[in-house]
Amino acid sequence: MTETLSTLSTVFIYVAMGFYAAAFIAFALDLARRSARVTAAEAAAVPSAVARRSEVAAPVGAGATIGSSGAGQGPGGPGSASTPPPSSAIGRLSSRISSRVEDEVMNGAESSASIRWAFGLTIAGFAFHLVATVLRGIAAARVPWANMWEFSMTGTLVIIGVFLVANLKWPIKYLGTFIVGLVLVLQGVALLRYFVPVVPLQPALQSYWLVIHIIVAVLGTAFFALGFALSGLQLLQYRRERQVAESRPQQFRFLATLPSSVALENLAYRINIVGFIAWTFTLIAGAIWAEKAWGRYWGWDTKEVWTFIIWVIYAGYIHARATRGWRGSRSAWLAIIGFAAVLFNFGIVNVFFHGLHAYSGL
Repeated sequence: MTETLSTLSTVFIYVAMGFYAAAFIAFALDLARRSARVTAAEAAAVPSAVARRSEVAAPVGAGATIGSSGAGQGPGGPGSASTPPPSSAIGRLSSRISSRVEDEVMNGAESSASIRWAFGLTIAGFAFHLVATVLRGIAAARVPWANMWEFSMTGTLVIIGVFLVANLKWPIKYLGTFIVGLVLVLQGVALLRYFVPVVPLQPALQSYWLVIHIIVAVLGTAFFALGFALSGLQLLQYRRERQVAESRPQQFRFLATLPSSVALENLAYRINIVGFIAWTFTLIAGAIWAEKAWGRYWGWDTKEVWTFIIWVIYAGYIHARATRGWRGSRSAWLAIIGFAAVLFNFGIVNVFFHGLHAYSGL
């Protein structure tokens, strides 16, 4: 029975990854269509500028015609040119077209067909992912995060779940390409490198602190992942805004449909604070668990040190932005470095560094 449930869990993971891959493609198509809308808006704005120049030149031409046609005609005569020049009608029409396209650029992206399909496919993938994780837990008769494979499965599930729930408060579907892509990479590496069959729980892990400590760490990692994606977009958006200010050619035109770099930075800051609170509790819970399991709160184990390093990086990020005025690209780079440390802690420390936390199962 255990082997059957474990096999079913793996099958459901593959199905979930199939849905995630389709969602990634749909999210990428949405970004491509955003770029196309921006290009269309810019193209529609060009005739409007030409028309405005024509309107400026039209009165001059009209005055010259009146002066050369004879002085005997009064204000109501044929030379008065009382009808508006045709160019004004063209300008109004092109302006309306430009405004309509720009409205689609800024407001139509959230309701486009590709974004709806992408979000629906992500929800479907999350459902299969959840079933796979539950089946793994039932097969093991414990919580499904006792080794690298199970932690990867649960961690990526929570990242997708936090992304879906966060969309209920903030319209951040534009992060889908980055979040789903990250989950595909992490889960793909886990399938290739970390998969292990169901094994009994090690004695040191047979504690209720396994549930508390790990699930809070996973939640903190999920919020850090969202903050990482927002900070990456912030850097790209900041670069685009500089290109616009300096009248230079723009790259990644879809960025024109996203919030400003300041708005992205503020949202990343709020989300990283939530992750930092969860990570702080992870440190505290880990120390309490270490005292119960090994008789000391802190032992300078490699995993403990790197968990503390991550805490220090994000504490520095929050402090520097709140009190030292570190805004813009500097704060974004700090957040990115913090998440890089999280990935290093997960993928390198857990596998290549031996210590009391060597529970990878590999």
